[in-house]
Amino acid sequence: MSTPIEELAAALPDGVVVTDAASTDTYRSDSASFCPAGVPLGVARPASTDQVQTVLRWATRHRVPVVPQGARTGLSGAANAVDGALMLSMLGMNRILRIDEIDQVAIVEPGVINADLSRAVAEVGLFYPPDPSSWELSTIGGNLATNAGGLCCVKYGVTADFVRGLQVVLAGGEVVRVGRRTAKGVAGYDLTRLMVGSEGTLGVITEATLALRPAPEPALTMAAIFATAADAMTAVARIMASGMRPSMMEFLDKATIRAIQAYRDMGLPEDAEAMLIAQSDRGPLAPADVAAMGAICQEQGAVEVAVAEDAAESAMLTEARRMVSPAVDALGATLVDDVAVPRARLVDLLAGMEKIAADTGTLVLCPGHIGDGNMHPTVVFDRGNADAAARAQLAFDSIMKLALELDGTITGEHGVGLLKRSWLREELGETSYRLQQSIKAVFDPLGILNPGKVL
Repeated sequence: MSTPIEELAAALPDGVVVTDAASTDTYRSDSASFCPAGVPLGVARPASTDQVQTVLRWATRHRVPVVPQGARTGLSGAANAVDGALMLSMLGMNRILRIDEIDQVAIVEPGVINADLSRAVAEVGLFYPPDPSSWELSTIGGNLATNAGGLCCVKYGVTADFVRGLQVVLAGGEVVRVGRRTAKGVAGYDLTRLMVGSEGTLGVITEATLALRPAPEPALTMAAIFATAADAMTAVARIMASGMRPSMMEFLDKATIRAIQAYRDMGLPEDAEAMLIAQSDRGPLAPADVAAMGAICQEQGAVEVAVAEDAAESAMLTEARRMVSPAVDALGATLVDDVAVPRARLVDLLAGMEKIAADTGTLVLCPGHIGDGNMHPTVVFDRGNADAAARAQLAFDSIMKLALELDGTITGEHGVGLLKRSWLREELGETSYRLQQSIKAVFDPLGILNPGKVL
């Protein structure tokens, strides 16, 4: 008599299901190295919605947990295995099904890489704005699961702002379409927004209809160096209050600048206390935009302001920002916060974070999407040192507590996953938390979809 996993393998084409430890170990965790990961029963790598249905019907029948995954670039442990789970890798569903230039939408499968979609739509003069720092690796499905943001979200918004409709396989194997293709539509509850950011706990997305925009005009980038990080944050508040809409506004603190330079020589000033990287993508108006932003920075105490002269220099500055994750990872084990606070409270966040680092004796770096208040305080520690790991966890938790005290949130774009699960109830309050548990029970009554994550 066959085992349940053998039954599933027999129901799917050869090679879709793998169970050997050498193969399954690769799928055990995402990039949140501090989060625990269990031992999976096996991995399914479907190539179609029908195959996803087969998997979920089997899982419901046998009460087997299912953990959906994309490229595993997430930073909250949402894609980590639980013991005895089937890992559901969506990387094989990687087709761009259609790009509609008239309605300005793209219909894609979840395994499409973000940067590949961006390049494909650019070829026909269109633009898909959400661009997380991992855009060369992360998938659209993963971006949808966490409602990812990115460098451009200060002007254009996050992933959810570009999702028109989704095809989703529910826990029992039923296929449902939520949302629509049209630009407007308010019939019924917004189940599309509910699915985006649900981290694989409500259903498995197998197709997405995404809104596009006309390609932006050529961009120019400005960098400003500050003697204090507080001056940089105050400059950002003034720029955003002025009515200007930069297409990028990023912050690097001293430790992050040095980490990037150690990782790769990008010509960044290692003696700088803080650095802003701002961009305007308004073509002929961009020079005036970056000049105005630079003037505000100088008024706020910037010791140096440099404007890129062309697209190549602009791209170099943007690439420096995208190097933050690998550069910081090279320093040691990390716990990555992605708190967001109102822009008016950014200086308070920085001051509080510096006190937390001093009180816990930890190294805390603080890059982030400062234009919308979404910062990434990152605690670096030696994983082999139990005391260092305990102090890192204390610093991490203290930063999340601080964000809530400043009217912020525990996660701006990375999601809750495992890493921040214990803090969700604190942010939501008891009534809202119970409502979310009730929603989960409606969509997944057996609790097999990504159990132990988020709620």
